[in-house]
Amino acid sequence: MKLSDLRPAPGSHKREKRIGRGHGSGRGKTAGRGTKGQKARTGGTIHRAFYGGQTRLSKRLPFVRGLGNSNLAFRKDYAIVNVTDLKLFEAGAQITPDVLVAQGFMTKAEGKGLVKILGDGELDRALSVRAHKFTAGARAKIEAAGGTVEIIPTKVYAKTKRRRDEQGKKVPAPHNTKV
Repeated sequence: MKLSDLRPAPGSHKREKRIGRGHGSGRGKTAGRGTKGQKARTGGTIHRAFYGGQTRLSKRLPFVRGLGNSNLAFRKDYAIVNVTDLKLFEAGAQITPDVLVAQGFMTKAEGKGLVKILGDGELDRALSVRAHKFTAGARAKIEAAGGTVEIIPTKVYAKTKRRRDEQGKKVPAPHNTKV
């Protein structure tokens, strides 16, 4: 077997359509582009938002600056659990997001995110509750029942722009000087 004997598998390689090679080919003269007009010219592609001369949708919408809070990457969604729901646990129980998922108070995906305890309802037993946020009412009711509240720390990223020194003055940006 020689290198010149190698061929692709039968049917795997389709011959390219040779356009503009005379009228005998069936794709001669205008080469399937019709007669005249923007689409017949070289580079004559029409922008996908082009509305045929009518003002396109992107131009008709209002111009709004910034990302806003609608961006999922920056939004903090909390899974909510009320103090009333904590009545189902026995006295002295350790309640974490994993335990709440196991008991069916939230989905697995919600359990991996942020959890907030609201103060709706009453509590009559001492529980140790761990969550990312507590309302003032929820904290008061859990501690009044003899329980403890522990806040799970979340990642806080330091701001990188407009750094200030200890006195609160703006630090000037360093100048690039060539020698």
